[in-house]
Amino acid sequence: MTISDFLAPTDVLCDVRAANKQQLLQELSKKAASSLSLQAEYVASELLKREDLGSTGMGRGVAIPHARLPVVKKPFGVMARLKSAIDFEAIDGQSVDLVFLLLLPAPPEADQLVALASVARKFKTDEVLKQLRRARNESELYSVMVE
Repeated sequence: MTISDFLAPTDVLCDVRAANKQQLLQELSKKAASSLSLQAEYVASELLKREDLGSTGMGRGVAIPHARLPVVKKPFGVMARLKSAIDFEAIDGQSVDLVFLLLLPAPPEADQLVALASVARKFKTDEVLKQLRRARNESELYSVMVE
């Protein structure tokens, strides 16, 4: 499974504005819900429940908020670069400016762990983070994520 299997070019956002984590998750939930024909409040609620268990801010300005939804049949992603970094309660205390929202089917299956791991692996490379932060538009962001 590759990132392009669950991230479409139309689900990449550049220069997203959000004052805080909750507002950001609500905004990204609207995008995901629209693409999947779901209620945005439902998506946001499930993401916030997951965040209550512990922040999905993995450090270095990156967060991978995720949730398992019974109505989702295959992994689905929304990639966003924020206009200004926000506090995400990340493990390293750094503010977050790169976010990959991931919705996964419930119950868990092996390929879903592959989806989460492939995004996390992509974000571990310094060069990828630099390219994502330098990307001029959604198309460039998408290209960096799926190459």
